[in-house]
Amino acid sequence: MKKKAILLGASGLIGSSLLTQLLDSPEYEAVLVIVRKKLGMEHQKLKQLVVDFERLNDFAKEITGDVVFCCLGTTKSKTPDLDLYRKIDYLYPLDAAAITQANGAKQYHLISSIGANPNSSIFYSRTKGETERDLQSIPFQSIHIYRPSLLDGERKEHRSAERLMIGVMRVLNPILIGALRKYRSIKIENVALAMLKVSLKDNEGVFIYPSDKIEKIATNTT
Repeated sequence: MKKKAILLGASGLIGSSLLTQLLDSPEYEAVLVIVRKKLGMEHQKLKQLVVDFERLNDFAKEITGDVVFCCLGTTKSKTPDLDLYRKIDYLYPLDAAAITQANGAKQYHLISSIGANPNSSIFYSRTKGETERDLQSIPFQSIHIYRPSLLDGERKEHRSAERLMIGVMRVLNPILIGALRKYRSIKIENVALAMLKVSLKDNEGVFIYPSDKIEKIATNTT
């Protein structure tokens, strides 16, 4: 039976790659994207719901599907206001989770980050960790949490420091072996591909994927 996807964060790095893959997938018959403003694209499978995330419950009846993919996230440079930052990384993903689970969604897939820890002294890592922790109290059939390392791919913003780090990691990746493999940089499209592949399985429970596991899922052809 074909699935219907709900995607949040479709304009971001991972979300935009995932959207393309979902639209190309024969396993998905429809993709509902939850956005602040319309994407500049059209597709026969694609439906766009423009919302105010502060009032997400007002749109609850329209947010229905089988599998939820949450790729919401921001950076300190984009969102220096910590209250708004927390809303984007914590409140909105959990609001969406509560609404979609109540509407019958079975799976929730969350992009988190390496180092996520609710007890961290680092605001970014602590917020990601709190989101992971509190998401697990919502009774989906399965919850999938992805913790990618540095994302390797083209960005809309031209950040020289980040480009430099990507270049450095491409050199270092081969020597990061064993327990250090999870620190290797990872292609954006591989994170999206792993999410798609996992969503096609009918698993139950909570699953957390470090970056090396994400890479393995994406590149495994069996």
